[in-house]
Amino acid sequence: MEKRIGIIGAGTAGLQLALHLQQNGVEATLFTDRKPEEYAGMRLLNTVAHHHVTIAREDKLGVNHWPSDQYGYLGHYYQVSGPQPVGFYGDLVKPSRAIDYRIYQPKLLEDFIARGGKVEYRTIEHEDVADISEAFDVLVICTGKGPFGQMFKHEPENSPHDRPQRALCVGLFKGIAETEIRAVTMNFSPGAGEMIEIPTWTFNGLSTALVCENHIGGDLEILAKTKYDDDPQAFLSLMIEKLKKHYPTCADRLDESQFDLANSSLDILQGGVTPTVRNSYIKLDNGKIAVALGDVQAVVDPVLGQGANMGSYAAIILGEQIVANDVYDERFMEKVDALRRDRVLSATRWTNFMLEHLGRLSPELLAFIGAIAQHPTLAAEFTENFNYPERQWDVFSSPQRTGAWIESRIRAAAEAVQEPVRAVA
Repeated sequence: MEKRIGIIGAGTAGLQLALHLQQNGVEATLFTDRKPEEYAGMRLLNTVAHHHVTIAREDKLGVNHWPSDQYGYLGHYYQVSGPQPVGFYGDLVKPSRAIDYRIYQPKLLEDFIARGGKVEYRTIEHEDVADISEAFDVLVICTGKGPFGQMFKHEPENSPHDRPQRALCVGLFKGIAETEIRAVTMNFSPGAGEMIEIPTWTFNGLSTALVCENHIGGDLEILAKTKYDDDPQAFLSLMIEKLKKHYPTCADRLDESQFDLANSSLDILQGGVTPTVRNSYIKLDNGKIAVALGDVQAVVDPVLGQGANMGSYAAIILGEQIVANDVYDERFMEKVDALRRDRVLSATRWTNFMLEHLGRLSPELLAFIGAIAQHPTLAAEFTENFNYPERQWDVFSSPQRTGAWIESRIRAAAEAVQEPVRAVA
């Protein structure tokens, strides 16, 4: 049976789905308003790290152009500032990697085209969807812009917020020295914000993404409201002031004479994200299925770096089921959701939990931080599980689970270092 799949949106989820279908002999058509050569002149799309489970999918698709031994980073540093600062490190089992999406996405689009993929470059309006769907067995919606996200009703039980929980200031910067081990640094300033430093490859080589998650109404919110273009030096001076006050380990690695946006004034984003989970599909008037994927299905705050990784996971699950099935109806979507929903929901729930509990450093989170700070094996497991948000949610979904995880891991760590008892002859 010849299958035809339409994909509206050429973000990471849409691209990886298209490439997977192409690899498995299924005809896919991408609809996008961006040609590959247009990305370089665009504003920063986001600051995204791909965990090794996502890189493994890229390997299978034949699109890993940035090998981890050269472009990857090896773990996470954690820094909690305050009167009694806490700092520790956790290893990843395999490296993660961050590539400027203005490089990454057009390269994957070029791969799809070079392998014979069909792309239609045009702006799609909501009223076009019904007509487009007539040409395909399944229509996948991967762009949440404008009315497309509104096609799929949000799920109130999984969307507890109706507004952004952080005022974001996100950019690529130069003039920040690397840490001893190439790694992400997750900085926490209780009551003020969080900042994630991500070693990120961009047009001019290695830069540092600073993802400033500023508490609304707090001392750092001004970073999201001060415009670089209005007065670049004033913006940079403000950044340096706030880094010194709230994130001193980052400030200590600054070369203030070199500190600036990595490429140009396009390297910064400011605003906010409203965490949202939507219905996974709708049935169109013609009886065909439109499937939500990527940010249309679920959008999360970037504090834990889960969005693109869960989108990639969901894309390949959907692709595998399209290949394996011949009928695309409600039963088909039940099977898709049974396979992809736990990871998507776990990523959103864990992210929302951390936004809430980091905002007030709850007792259970303080106990967790204290435990992993003292036990490197716990810190490593927590860090590795950024690859597996369902494992993280297994830990954080209740205080009882958090306590049980800490107790069991500390006990296992103690048993691992005990000398074996020798029998006496």
